[in-house]
This record gives sequence, structure tokens and C-alpha cells, in this order.
Amino acid sequence: MPDEKSTARRFIEDKIPRGLVIRLFVYVVAGHLFAAFVYLLFTLGAER
Repeated sequence: MPDEKSTARRFIEDKIPRGLVIRLFVYVVAGHLFAAFVYLLFTLGAER
């Protein structure tokens, strides 16, 4: 029978920290917004 403390500790150690998930989400969104802005610049620049 597994010890309750070791099971709880394993769950905590395997879980990704919430701050890391939020930061990763923000970086992904910001990266896509930047890429869309650069794409817009190239699209508008090609029309001239």
C-alpha cells in the first residue's frame, strides 16, 4: 500500500507550477501578436 505522504508529494512534484503555465500562455499570445504585426507590415509593404 503506498504511503499517503509519498503519493501527495509525487502529485505536487509532477504538477506544473501555475505561474509557469500563465507565463507560457502570455508568451505564446504575445509571440503570435508580434508575428501578426510583422505579417501585416509585409502585406502592406508589398502593396506599394
